[in-house]
Amino acid sequence: MDNGVQELIDILYNMIQDAWGLPLGNERCVIERDKVLDILDEIKAKMPAEINDAKKLVSARTEFIANAKREAESMRKVAEERARQLVDETEIVRAAKEKANGIITTAETRASELRNVANQYADDTLMRTEEAINDALSEVRQARVRFRSVAGGKSGGSMSGIVPEE
Repeated sequence: MDNGVQELIDILYNMIQDAWGLPLGNERCVIERDKVLDILDEIKAKMPAEINDAKKLVSARTEFIANAKREAESMRKVAEERARQLVDETEIVRAAKEKANGIITTAETRASELRNVANQYADDTLMRTEEAINDALSEVRQARVRFRSVAGGKSGGSMSGIVPEE
């Protein structure tokens, strides 16, 4: 089974939903324990992969900011070099300083804008990832509660270690 966490949760949900009901069982059903445990094991195995994806997004954000800083520094150096070339006369020096300051201000503004956009993008992406992980965890917990209510005390084994108690 090579499915994403959401697909595995859907499979588990459908498996429980489609399970045969017990006569006079009041919402109790029969499911294949091994299949459910295999699916839960696969979910546990895949969660770190989704967390790694979130870490990659943070890393990409950091790289994006570093590139923006390098671009701003490069623009600043260009402006300084241009200003040094115009130092021959007083009027040229004044004009060069004004132009260099304008370029530096523009570069700093652009770097700030890029940093803000990168931060917002990373924050939004991390927020969506966090929500997806929380939703998936909530669904697993709900499935576990339903499974426990269905399994009752009949399993004979311990469910500890599958999903932490809340």
